[in-house]
Amino acid sequence: MDTTPDLDQFTSRRSTMYATRGVVATSQPLAAAAGVATLRDGGNAFDAAVSTAAALNVVEPTSTGLGGDVFALYRTADGEIGALRSCGGAPSSATLDDVRRRVADDADVDPNDATMPEYGPLTVTVPGTARGWERTIEELGELSLERALESAIEYATEGFPVSEIIAQQWAEAADVLRGDDARAAYLPDGRAPTVGERVRLPQLGETMQRIADGGADVVYEGDIADEIVSEVQSRGGFLSHDDLASFEPEFVDPVSTTYGGAEIYELPPNNQGLVALEALNVAEALEAGEHPPDSPERIHLAAEATKRALTDGLHHVTDPEFADVPTLASKSYASDRAAEIGSNATDDVAVGVPNGRAEDADTVLLTIADEAGNVVSYINSRFKDFGSGVVAGDTGIALQNRGSSFSLDPEHPNRLEPGKRPFHTLIPGLARFDEDDWAAFGVMGGYMQPQGHLQVLMNLLDDGMSIQEALDFPRWRYQTNGQLAVEGRFDGSVLTKLARRGHDVRVMPPPHFGGGQIARTADGVLSGGTDPRKDGTAIGF
Repeated sequence: MDTTPDLDQFTSRRSTMYATRGVVATSQPLAAAAGVATLRDGGNAFDAAVSTAAALNVVEPTSTGLGGDVFALYRTADGEIGALRSCGGAPSSATLDDVRRRVADDADVDPNDATMPEYGPLTVTVPGTARGWERTIEELGELSLERALESAIEYATEGFPVSEIIAQQWAEAADVLRGDDARAAYLPDGRAPTVGERVRLPQLGETMQRIADGGADVVYEGDIADEIVSEVQSRGGFLSHDDLASFEPEFVDPVSTTYGGAEIYELPPNNQGLVALEALNVAEALEAGEHPPDSPERIHLAAEATKRALTDGLHHVTDPEFADVPTLASKSYASDRAAEIGSNATDDVAVGVPNGRAEDADTVLLTIADEAGNVVSYINSRFKDFGSGVVAGDTGIALQNRGSSFSLDPEHPNRLEPGKRPFHTLIPGLARFDEDDWAAFGVMGGYMQPQGHLQVLMNLLDDGMSIQEALDFPRWRYQTNGQLAVEGRFDGSVLTKLARRGHDVRVMPPPHFGGGQIARTADGVLSGGTDPRKDGTAIGF
């Protein structure tokens, strides 16, 4: 029997999942089960977030891992609204000129024509995941890091069956794993695993056990750090022991706006949260939500709002410690941008893409709500599938390629500089609908993330959809090449009318539009929704 999934199809007959004690929504059922197990053991939403994220590191290793970064937006049971940013920067010795020379030597081009590679050691930035997990538990959790990692360690050492979508992603990403260590860690028997095949990742399991026993320091100091630095430097990269040892996560204040009577919170720069907020503000100024969600009028206005927000975000958003980032989320500025938009599409809105590397990136997202009133949106990624393709010795840690988002143009705001954090696509979301009505949410997939936030929130706030309906509804995606990608579930007449307005419409398969999750607590009732575009599962109890 052919078990190859047809990922070009997407239908859903799901109901919103309701619970009273806890809900976990994420992109893989085994990971959601790990989070629920932690809640049942007395953990809160933050303990469960780490359990779920760690499990995803194992069962969805194409998209996330210890070699990446982690971010959170949350509202605690006592009313605190906060954000965690555990995001590493470029190596301290990675100067623009040195990187350009190494790229030029590898590609046999003039250094002035060099651009950041997509994969490889020069794209590796300091990984933030392990310290981010640890700090989440220490500052916000109830249990230990050791307890939070139990399910992930079990999956890695005892094995897990690979699900359909992840099996396809694994096969498509196999060519990225070019080194002997990478192939040994993630290509058992020299190939990507097939659907339903039981896979063990013993190296990753051993590393996680060491983190459980000794804390995150084992990744940033000692022999694991030695393995990471040796692997990167032996391949021509710049990452050093000091880069790892000096890394610390940070708690930051979210940025916010209002839309449809709700308060919407996002991460500040270096993340693209401002893109989502500007898009919401411009859409509001255009009264896009007054039109039906599947109408050409709604899609046209929201897509044009997105063009402006992406234009501004991709040009201005960078590490705020290296440059001032203008306030893009003001209502008055949105009115000015909205005034540029007419009844037809504009094709002259230039997008200053930071090296063009985020278009089809993937990640994992999880959202959790518990009975105490904590809600958290937690997002963890290595950027592209298997990140840089560089795996650190026999640790099982695949290192991220987030540095590919830097520009090697010395005039670009997002240019590479030592210690600088790149433009970051990851944006968990948080919404306050009423005093005791909060939702943690998010949509995955590079530049799809702020566009997904816009569309899901409009579905909830303008159209009164349930959280599952809001996630299931067909999506569109403005692409940086100027095309408007749409799901095939839209009515053909709508697409024709969009084309008549000047949009370059392209029908794309569902995975192009990301996954998504929502966990909500409203007056003591918990609910969860998740996106069948991936292996999404919401579990409650």
